[in-house]
Amino acid sequence: MQAATNADGLSIVNFGIGSANAATIMDLLSAREPKGVLFLGKCGGLKRSTEIGHFILPIAAIRGEGTSNDYFPPEVPALPSFKLHKFVSDKIVQHGHDYRTGVVYTTNRRVWEHDKVFQERLRQMTCIAIDMETATIFIVGHHNQIARGALLLVSDVPVTPDGVKTEESDIRVTERWSEFHLQIGIEAMTEIGGKGERIKHFTY
Repeated sequence: MQAATNADGLSIVNFGIGSANAATIMDLLSAREPKGVLFLGKCGGLKRSTEIGHFILPIAAIRGEGTSNDYFPPEVPALPSFKLHKFVSDKIVQHGHDYRTGVVYTTNRRVWEHDKVFQERLRQMTCIAIDMETATIFIVGHHNQIARGALLLVSDVPVTPDGVKTEESDIRVTERWSEFHLQIGIEAMTEIGGKGERIKHFTY
């Protein structure tokens, strides 16, 4: 996996796409006992109020991917570490930007945009966004006692006729927002490391 570490001891890892890869990196990171892990990923917006370029700090993720079932029973909720998210929230606000919160649905499905039954199920669950990794990051982090969070960038709005992601639209989103996305993540995690503040409250 591509990785880089700066002078402050902050590492960034490109683990690829999908829940299986997300679980693998969270298992491997447990050997390093990190102070915290922040997932910087893209997601599809599922609400009319959620537009391309918006940031989402998930309050929870629905485990629709299946991988997390190898770590905890389905009844265990996939939750972030609140204190880590507070650092991220503060950084976004300091830069004069806004963000949204809500529940993210994590799936292994790559092509679902024309499945009306699945779309109706997403509406019934009142999900704000859909992705392929967040629930796995949260659950495997919980299993490995790693403080974890996610800052998601809305890259497409797949429930609208013209909102399905294409290669061209994804390039435009990356060019416009990825630098700020990374900046927020780096600043938040650097501050956590610099303050040395405990962000894990419980021993499991």
